[in-house]
Amino acid sequence: MRRVILAGTGSGNPKKKVTNDDLTAFLDTSDEWIKTRTGISTRYLATDETVVDLCVRAAEDVLSSTGMTAEELELIIVASVTQDKIVPNTASEVQAALGAKNAICFDLNAACSGFLFAMSTACTYVSGGVVKNALVIGGEILSKIMDWSDRSTCVLFGDGAGAAILTAGEEQDTPGGDKDKRGIVGFRLGSDGAKGQVLLLENRPVINPYTGPVKEPVHYPYVHMEGQAVFKFAVSTVPRSISELLKETGTDINEVACFVLHQANLRIIHSVAKRLKVPDDRFMVNMDKYGNTSAASIPLALDEALKSGKAKKGDLIVIAGFGGGLTWGSMLIRL
Repeated sequence: MRRVILAGTGSGNPKKKVTNDDLTAFLDTSDEWIKTRTGISTRYLATDETVVDLCVRAAEDVLSSTGMTAEELELIIVASVTQDKIVPNTASEVQAALGAKNAICFDLNAACSGFLFAMSTACTYVSGGVVKNALVIGGEILSKIMDWSDRSTCVLFGDGAGAAILTAGEEQDTPGGDKDKRGIVGFRLGSDGAKGQVLLLENRPVINPYTGPVKEPVHYPYVHMEGQAVFKFAVSTVPRSISELLKETGTDINEVACFVLHQANLRIIHSVAKRLKVPDDRFMVNMDKYGNTSAASIPLALDEALKSGKAKKGDLIVIAGFGGGLTWGSMLIRL
């Protein structure tokens, strides 16, 4: 088994920045109402950009920060629920745009947990010696699946993409290896399909010559979320996942310098911090600028944590999140 190193991160955002006050032009809401309930002040919304555009921006950013070339990439995984097309997959379109001709490409859907699932998948490829360098991207244009007349959901979300490159390090004796050495120490993932209906987006209906005549125009649905159910799930599952991961890796929670959680709601982050008995200042927060960007949320927060110095080389960090499915996960990394 090879050690898996987080080589770098990157971000890609739409040009259009939208404030809470901007939303009051067509919604019965206010800056205060949104801030006090979510912690969100602004978000970026796509106008003429595609998911591929945002993913390519994030990919170019991380390639620049690591000094790597696209030809060195051997795997590209894109986590998303808002791909531009069903076929071809987003990762293949990113490959073409970058010129990453040596990469295996596929997409992955685990909703807001998608980046964690993609990271763990890429980690398995790299640690097993299948590939040396992997590009992992979380990219979303959530604005196209929102009901913009529903203030309870549309104010929460934003568009964007975040990326990371994983690369192979030296051989290690055991999976996970020594947590004092740079690399991914361990991860945990989970799913509970029985509760999946609390966060829902229906797909295209079955319409073919044998389903009968279509009597009404087909209207594609928007995201439906049972907010309280999702909140309760998040504040119980995320701290438990983190605690189990730390126990499994023999890590004291006080050794963790920074926690980078899915940026869904400030109240959720504060509740997780309280349950873990960790000060709020050890949690990265940037949802005030981006809103909930689903699979892009964790990599955008991770990139900002690294570039701002909140998380530094040598630090132990935890990335963790939750999402539709229901899904959840956590990962321990030595930078």
